[in-house]
Amino acid sequence: MTSETFEGRCACGHVRYRMNSAPLIVHCCHCHECQRLSGAAFAINAMIETSRVDLLQGDVATITVPSESGKGQKIIRCTKCQVAVWSHYALEGGIGDMVNFIRVGTLNNPDDLPPDIHIFTESKQVWMKLPDDTAAVDTYYDRSEVWSEKSQKRRAALEQA
Repeated sequence: MTSETFEGRCACGHVRYRMNSAPLIVHCCHCHECQRLSGAAFAINAMIETSRVDLLQGDVATITVPSESGKGQKIIRCTKCQVAVWSHYALEGGIGDMVNFIRVGTLNNPDDLPPDIHIFTESKQVWMKLPDDTAAVDTYYDRSEVWSEKSQKRRAALEQA
């Protein structure tokens, strides 16, 4: 395994997966919906092309839950322990199913993918203090200003597919 591959699993170990490259970006989302769905103060998701993720073992089930956008969120869960391993959101350009939002906490080494940016901090828990040197925005951001050039090219390739 190189520094560009990352493996993870569910809680019971039935599902194992591999990310075959670095993610496009890693978000730490503080919106109320992520708080509700994760049962925590935030959710950390590594965005990566679905084609760059291999299901190594196990069976997953897709559960669609309501979202504030009204378009729903597809949560991919282990069929045995029901841990959410990744999600698909409705994304502009119709590429929602082409991008996995890997739950960073399911990685074998979650410390390998710290957040690149904290989003929707306007609704973060009041007791949550972000480090001064952390990229953070009140709501969302302009991708052209935040994503690396390499990630922007990878995203553009998805929209061309």
